[in-house]
Amino acid sequence: MNPMIDTTRRNFLGNVTTGLMGIGLQQLQASEISARPARPAKAKRVLQIFCPGAASHMDLWEHKPVLEKMHDRPLPGEDVVSFMGKNGPLMKSPWAFKPVGESGKMFTTLLPHMAQHVDDMAFFHGMHSQTNTHGPGCVFVNTGHPTEGFPSAGAWISHGLGSMNDNLPTYVAIPDIRGEPPNGKANWSNGFLPAQHQAIMMAAHQPIRNLARPHGVSEVEEKTTRDLLGFLNEHYANQRAEESVLRARIKAYELAARMQLSAPDVSDLSSEPEHMHKLYGTDSPNRLKSAYARNCILVRRLLERGVRYVNIYCSSRASGVDGLLNWDAHKTLKSDYERHGPIFDQPTAALLTDLKQSGLMEDTLVLWTTEFGRMPTRQENSSGRDHNPDGFTLWLMGAGVKGGVSYGATDDFGRRAEQNPTTIWEFYSTVLHILGLDYDTLSWYHNGLDRRLTDVHGRVIHEVLV
Repeated sequence: MNPMIDTTRRNFLGNVTTGLMGIGLQQLQASEISARPARPAKAKRVLQIFCPGAASHMDLWEHKPVLEKMHDRPLPGEDVVSFMGKNGPLMKSPWAFKPVGESGKMFTTLLPHMAQHVDDMAFFHGMHSQTNTHGPGCVFVNTGHPTEGFPSAGAWISHGLGSMNDNLPTYVAIPDIRGEPPNGKANWSNGFLPAQHQAIMMAAHQPIRNLARPHGVSEVEEKTTRDLLGFLNEHYANQRAEESVLRARIKAYELAARMQLSAPDVSDLSSEPEHMHKLYGTDSPNRLKSAYARNCILVRRLLERGVRYVNIYCSSRASGVDGLLNWDAHKTLKSDYERHGPIFDQPTAALLTDLKQSGLMEDTLVLWTTEFGRMPTRQENSSGRDHNPDGFTLWLMGAGVKGGVSYGATDDFGRRAEQNPTTIWEFYSTVLHILGLDYDTLSWYHNGLDRRLTDVHGRVIHEVLV
């Protein structure tokens, strides 16, 4: 029989297998090809600041004068809403708002240091979420999906743009000294993307482990061992060129070796001049503020050394004591935020000032995020606010961003996104656009679907772009 037309069962199955392998390879290649800038980028690195606990939009970013007029009255036009408990009457913000900057935006007096940057910020006041629970909410804002297992925005951008340096990670997550955020490492996971895109955890209070050379091993011995391992790994990988995971793992180990020299340098804050420590507030007697301030200095040092994406957290997971560890102020909003506000305010404002003065802000995009908002009412028998997934604020700043603007708004009470309601998918569509990436083509084939950061949604909000 002519082998060209041999239709035996064995040959048929062999041809099918070969064909499927080709399809799989094509899809993998398509994933890599899609991860390329689609247009000139305005920014090349990202700083994401995350305040876990659902920081209140109407107490920090969006002024609601109607709340001041109708304080202690029932929320009109709506039955009592219960997310985490029964809600009582409307409650005004405990802090006055005043106009700041050339834009004259009404801004909370709780954050006097952050007020100096208002003219550079673009606020998304019409955000809304799919969930009112902290864990899924944090994961949703970080990954575009309310369930675990999906890549974070930092992982997608690592995939899309790659590394800008040889000796440090592409993506770094900096947890708060008080602990990890709700759902922990799922917030900076690589999901189904290759493992090299997962964030490396480090912090000023938590240096990367196992970087020091083992005691008794000389520098010459270590270098000789690395050279031998490099030779053997390269030889082994070349014989198995189809195993891309193996190549990625080898690269990860090589990066870890190079980080033995670079990581201790970047985390050595003693080289910072005294005036920088004072600017950030590392000398504060407040242990939590000084720890967060040191993390903010670490952020700048990572960005200036070519780390593509840095994700810093200010506060952590929920606690048994209301509002103690994060911004989840159900019972005592005023005392809780008077604890969290000063920790966040000076160090964050100093970081933004430092990025401007150093020139880094010219090609850095800054995101401020939280998982959802708070209710305009106080919870029954308390002076705190319940969860509110139907309206909250996020903001952008830096390269490619039109400062001093507000896009969207909640209603007069801050209850629901009313003007230009915006989703996290539109928020990240805009972020990717600034980075020169197309939200519709940055994808990865997984379980039969071309997955994206923006899921099946997306729209660039051009009103906040320069």
